[in-house]
Amino acid sequence: MARRGALGADDHGGFDRPRKRSRPRTKERPNYEGAPTAMVITVDRGRYRCLLDAVVVTATKARVIGRKGVIVGDIVTLDGDTSGTEGSLARIVEVAERRTMLRRSADDADAFERPIVANADQLMIVTALADPVPRMGMIDRILVAAFDAKVSPILCLTKSDLASPDELIASYQPLGVPIITTHPGSDLAPLHHILTGCSTVLVGHSGVGKSTLVNALVPGSNRAVAEVSDLTGKGRHTSTSALAIPLPQGGWIVDTPGVRSFGISHVKTSSIVAAFSDLTEYAEQCPRGCHHQTGAEDCALDEAVADGRLDPLRLASFRRMERAFI
Repeated sequence: MARRGALGADDHGGFDRPRKRSRPRTKERPNYEGAPTAMVITVDRGRYRCLLDAVVVTATKARVIGRKGVIVGDIVTLDGDTSGTEGSLARIVEVAERRTMLRRSADDADAFERPIVANADQLMIVTALADPVPRMGMIDRILVAAFDAKVSPILCLTKSDLASPDELIASYQPLGVPIITTHPGSDLAPLHHILTGCSTVLVGHSGVGKSTLVNALVPGSNRAVAEVSDLTGKGRHTSTSALAIPLPQGGWIVDTPGVRSFGISHVKTSSIVAAFSDLTEYAEQCPRGCHHQTGAEDCALDEAVADGRLDPLRLASFRRMERAFI
């Protein structure tokens, strides 16, 4: 009876859950003002190699970043050991707002977007004129992704010693895209001129010679190269991850792994039309829902061609590129 009296009327009164003795978590975030910033130059299995001044620092992504991805080209704030010595490890604690972001999906049935490179100024589509043969559908899709990301496209035609570039030049010149042709041992001065001072990402089908081109542009970069398969006529993957490489004359090139498909399910048709200022003013006069393709009823683009306001070759090139959505 005495025991019951000590506990009071409630038999379980002395068996409450123990009170937490830990201090409440603070809502204040660490202040990284004054912490060094660096550029992510490659990503490999959860490790980020960042260029801080002239030092390459290996870092992990801090929990404070959350689920936000970190990709090549990102400008990041580092905390921890930024010495770059072997075995040292820093943390990425902030990611600066991106000026541009190039994305793709695995295919058009895949709604998941895969970021490729951040903060690029230009996208150079590298395609061989032979071995492997050019794929205009692939070129068109990459152009669509470039215009959607507001990144200036460039078309680089390699292996011009094996086939004529005339047909591809005629197909893409009306779009106003700069076109450079190269072959082994060719003068790369025009290419250096267009790349200097810019961050340019190289994208193309496997085996088109991207790594060979990178090695010629930046002697000593030692990007692995491989021959095209005699059995399939397709290139083998040689670059396994994107890598940003500084150019001797200023600027960056970002070599990316070869792709065999380039999905654009994340792109809206309107963003492509908006990339062509001379077409936009006419497209705005089209009926709602107009897809701007040949035969579209009352398409104002056809009217602009009929009365001489729009170059028919430019419209044909635009429509071929836009068919990548269909």
